[in-house]
Amino acid sequence: MFDRLSDRFDGILKRLRGKGRLTEADVDEMLGEIRSALLEADVNVRVVRSVVSRIREQAIGIELSKSLDPGQQVIKIVNQELTAMLGGEVLKITYASRPPTVILMAGLQGSGKTTASGKLARWFKSQGRNPLLVGADLQRPAAVEQLRTLGRQIDVPVFSEADDIVRSGKGDPVSVAQRGLQEARRLGKDVLIIDTAGRLAIDEELMEEVRRISATTEPHYTFLVIDAMTGQDAVDTAERFHQALAIDGVILSKLDGDARGGAALSVKEVIGRPIAFASTGEKLDAFEQFHPDRVASRILGMGDMLSLIEKAEQVLDQEQAEAAATRLMEGEFTLDDFLEQMQAVKKMGPINNLLGMMPGMPKELKGAKIEDDQLSRVEAIIRSMTPVERRKPEMINGSRRLRIANGSGTSTGEVNRLVKQFSEMQKMMKRFGGMAGGKKGKRRMPMMPPGFPGMN
Repeated sequence: MFDRLSDRFDGILKRLRGKGRLTEADVDEMLGEIRSALLEADVNVRVVRSVVSRIREQAIGIELSKSLDPGQQVIKIVNQELTAMLGGEVLKITYASRPPTVILMAGLQGSGKTTASGKLARWFKSQGRNPLLVGADLQRPAAVEQLRTLGRQIDVPVFSEADDIVRSGKGDPVSVAQRGLQEARRLGKDVLIIDTAGRLAIDEELMEEVRRISATTEPHYTFLVIDAMTGQDAVDTAERFHQALAIDGVILSKLDGDARGGAALSVKEVIGRPIAFASTGEKLDAFEQFHPDRVASRILGMGDMLSLIEKAEQVLDQEQAEAAATRLMEGEFTLDDFLEQMQAVKKMGPINNLLGMMPGMPKELKGAKIEDDQLSRVEAIIRSMTPVERRKPEMINGSRRLRIANGSGTSTGEVNRLVKQFSEMQKMMKRFGGMAGGKKGKRRMPMMPPGFPGMN
């Protein structure tokens, strides 16, 4: 989502790097470009004015540092202000001393609220919690069925009205929410997530219904789900909801889209409430706590290695990773090992997203379109090899290449390219192995060969 803004900042800050001193004219020129970049990203005008003013105040009075040149110091200031603009700190969930912790989900129709409810329930499960979902969106019968489908996929129970009442649209959302709370206590659930009705636009009827549910269930957190693709409209929605409901945080849906990102950059400054979570893809596991500092670093091209490592730790078996790393350093890394590593990388999410988290990654690679289909083709090639060929790919001659290509539904050229790239990686890592050593206990990342398909 922030690719265009990141490109603009990259150009602005690149001109500052290595400067021995910054004049007031340099600062004013930089601030003019930052203002323009933020406005182009659809950031709220009041927010832009405030942020630029704070950056100027700090940059003009900048003092020489032994460790950082003036350009680096300005970059540090911009990073700090972007982080503050995005919310500053991660919203930490405090659980109720008397369960369940009640969470009320609000938002307009089409914002992704019901899906976000399911994703949030899955996230709580990953934290060792035992959630219950409540379908209180009785305006739209399909919403309850959608929530039930999500519940089955993540193995979380869903409480709502009986099917005939849901279909009739005559149920009482307030009663459903109240009975859902009683059911959560009866079942010993420690988190209750209430999905409420949305409307195509904010109206008093919608607000009154949500207010009544809130008064009845006394939620510990009220989250507003807003579509990150809607730009300033999302911020206006957040402002009006907050005035009526006093929300505690925002959940951004569709943060993986190609919109300009103005909603994410504006909402905290406008309503004074943080972004709590963000949905980063269509899959149910594409949902995470929002880390303002990490997002700011990615916008400024500094990468986000912490998130990358966390994703790796969720999918990697540490002992297997250590063993694979040792074999690689000793030049014994086989195509079987590579296949295992590639499958781990695929579990971490879209390759394009992972590239964006790597610091110093060239802009061309960040923009490379690496589709799942390309990874599947590489996987098919390796699976079409015999066990011996995977251990010794140098033995793959012309007839073997043809057999592998036919078996995998690819071309001999693709087989040649994979074998060649893998051979180059083996040689490089064998040379590197003697220098790097095989220290254990480090957090390991999955390894992919240079010239990976789609990155040539």
